[in-house]
Amino acid sequence: MVYSFLLVIASSLLGVTGQICLKMGMERIGVLDVSGLASGVQTAFHVFTTPLVILGLACYAISAVVWLVVLSKLDLSLAYPLLALNFVLIPLLGWLLLGEQIPSLRWVGVAIIFVGVSVISRT
Repeated sequence: MVYSFLLVIASSLLGVTGQICLKMGMERIGVLDVSGLASGVQTAFHVFTTPLVILGLACYAISAVVWLVVLSKLDLSLAYPLLALNFVLIPLLGWLLLGEQIPSLRWVGVAIIFVGVSVISRT
């Protein structure tokens, strides 16, 4: 059972890492211009050749594979709610790594989610 929870955490961390890499990659690219077909194709090429975007997508792919292993070991009704840990980690890392401003009320919500994940993990 501990191994299964470690896999859930690994899947979550990979997903969060992917999200942070995608955000950082898109910040380097800037606002996308998809107004016409030619600019859309050029923009897509630029996006999908950006190293941080590639890394973010790779993290998501690995996360999905790990998640499939989790689903083979745990009930969905237990495993899936544990992914709410992402809603705790993303604001924290957005604040720490990206300098995002997080309002106090959002931190309260994050704390509530963390308590919920803690309760679910003990059942």
